[in-house]
Amino acid sequence: MTTHSLHVGATQLVVNTASGVPEITWLGTPLHANLDLLTTLQERPIANASISVMAPASLLPTEADGWVGAPGIEGSRADGSAWSPRFVVDDVAEEAGVLTITSIDEIAGLQLVSRLELTPSGVVTIAVNLSNVGTTDYSLNALRLTVPVGDAITEVVVPEGRWVHEYHEVRLPWRAGAIEQVNRRGRTSHDKPPWITAGTAGFTNQTGTVWGAHLGWSGNAAIRAEVLTDGRRVLQLGEVLLASELTLSPGETYDSPIAYVATSNDGNNGLSQAFHRFVRARSQHDQIKSARPVHMNTWEAVYFNHDLEILKNLADRAAEVGAERYVLDDGWFHGRRLDNAGLGDWWVDQAVWPNGLEPLITHVTGLGMEFGIWVEPEMVNPDSELYRNHPDWAFGVPGYEKVLGRDQLVLDLTNDDAYAYIFEHLDALLADHDISYVKWDMNRDHTQAASGSRAATRAQTLAVYRLIDELRARHPGVEIESCSSGGGRADLGILDRTDRVWASDSNDALERQRIQRGFLRWFPPELMGAHVGPEISHTSGRRLTLGFRGTTALFGHFGIEWNIGDASPEDRKQLASIVETHKSHRDLLHTGTMWHMDTVDPALVAFGVVSSDQTEALYSVAQLEIARYGTPERLQLLGLDAEKQYSVNLISLADTKLGMAVKQPKWVTESISGVDGATLLTYGVQLPCLDPESAILLHVTPVAP
Repeated sequence: MTTHSLHVGATQLVVNTASGVPEITWLGTPLHANLDLLTTLQERPIANASISVMAPASLLPTEADGWVGAPGIEGSRADGSAWSPRFVVDDVAEEAGVLTITSIDEIAGLQLVSRLELTPSGVVTIAVNLSNVGTTDYSLNALRLTVPVGDAITEVVVPEGRWVHEYHEVRLPWRAGAIEQVNRRGRTSHDKPPWITAGTAGFTNQTGTVWGAHLGWSGNAAIRAEVLTDGRRVLQLGEVLLASELTLSPGETYDSPIAYVATSNDGNNGLSQAFHRFVRARSQHDQIKSARPVHMNTWEAVYFNHDLEILKNLADRAAEVGAERYVLDDGWFHGRRLDNAGLGDWWVDQAVWPNGLEPLITHVTGLGMEFGIWVEPEMVNPDSELYRNHPDWAFGVPGYEKVLGRDQLVLDLTNDDAYAYIFEHLDALLADHDISYVKWDMNRDHTQAASGSRAATRAQTLAVYRLIDELRARHPGVEIESCSSGGGRADLGILDRTDRVWASDSNDALERQRIQRGFLRWFPPELMGAHVGPEISHTSGRRLTLGFRGTTALFGHFGIEWNIGDASPEDRKQLASIVETHKSHRDLLHTGTMWHMDTVDPALVAFGVVSSDQTEALYSVAQLEIARYGTPERLQLLGLDAEKQYSVNLISLADTKLGMAVKQPKWVTESISGVDGATLLTYGVQLPCLDPESAILLHVTPVAP
């Protein structure tokens, strides 16, 4: 039998192994045809001027099978052999939603173990292990996991961005040839994070068949979408290996990063909800409680001005407005008075902290808040004791001048001595202080990423994973945030071992609306760091109201990054009200189902979170620019129960005001009560006029029958 089926919940995965490597032939709602008939239905004709076999779009399609697209495996032995393997199935095992296929090519001396798991969320996890079972070294240049999608999938959406402008979405027609996003930055990147969405023409948040693929890898990666001349369409995901980066000695195995794939017939919402369910179901998510502590982060409040009395006053004000965690961001360690020195010297700077961190930590915890701290363990400044003593511990190609980025170099964690040094200092920091949270930053791309003379980005990525894993094992109660110049390292590989992502260094609420929309496509809101920044954004210079800033931050892991010690009493009072609003809704926001709404006006961003029992919902409506039309549109409130009766109330945070209008809808001041869910789902609610750069909340609650 060569066709195998996994059926979990409302999803079926069908895999064919006739070619020796598993090929996904169906993923979606369960089919009723028997597997033999399904195989017959899927047989494709072969056109004239083609080779006489239809090469399968297997997980790793190869040239030896007649595949003319990008091959799944690229590599060879020193004599040039084994460059085009052809596998045969050696064993198939199926158990509890997991299909494991072992394949062998005795001529090439390669063994492949493919593992596909259909999870209850509807997301399929795919990974392969490639082993060298020959007698000589095998150099692997590329391995791409390949997923075929339907013939009707004619558009793709890829992410783009840069620092403080992450996760923006670009829609492209997918008619012929290949669309490829290649990231060689050594981290997930701001501009080409490893995911892609593909769908039927014009697919939206609410309509269309959509496929999503995500590579759980925090180093170099490539995402590829290709249309073959025979009309088949495939998505390919894989790590990018630098020249001579990976050679398998006899008996060694390459473990691919995990690819995560899902499909939806309900547009982007169905796809996002599948990924959110998957992330929330992971065992490591258990540490992330629904009551995510409200942060006070000191960076945009004081930068490097580490004066104990100023920081204690900031803590006092933070506790007054309702913060529950205080994070000392940068500047606390040896020689760190500006951002051009000190990285690598991970001990408390006695010149600034003559009595250590304990006076501040004691003050913070005495106010009932947890204490957190910032580190950047993967980097070293040339102006540091570490670099002066061990310049060979930094990445660089022998014989060439090292390339600086932000006055820093990448520390070679593949070097055992460098790794042990960093682990020892971070372990001591956490052991010696009452620290419950670590903001783990990584602020520059890899260049000259060599350990000795060999490329080492892959090994460095694995070393970072190992370092975090070992620290977590030693300090299991400490939460860790993934930060990389903001959102430069967000993927399901780093999130296997961290609890939060700093989505962007931008606290500009207008920019954040679009950043957060892209982030929330793949990750649930409780993993998204979102802070209320100062009135004038430090990254854009834009001036925004407190109400707009607060509403924008409300749906994530909420925090404050603003010198509220110098804020007016009225601002602090309004901020305290925003914090209380977040706390009153955070269980809903961090456990409910997210829905993004389609709007006629592209400057209108609307989404909401609905409780699992559909009894409560909170929707955000943000007008980013001046409205396209004088009268705003009706908004369908997605996710509600058509049979239930609801009330709808408008919430305006802090100084939010409605836009100029002769008359606003009556419900804005009087609320709506006793309206059925079916009406709210299909007819919707008439929105009021809103000014640019403003937002409102719609709170939906049940009405007793």
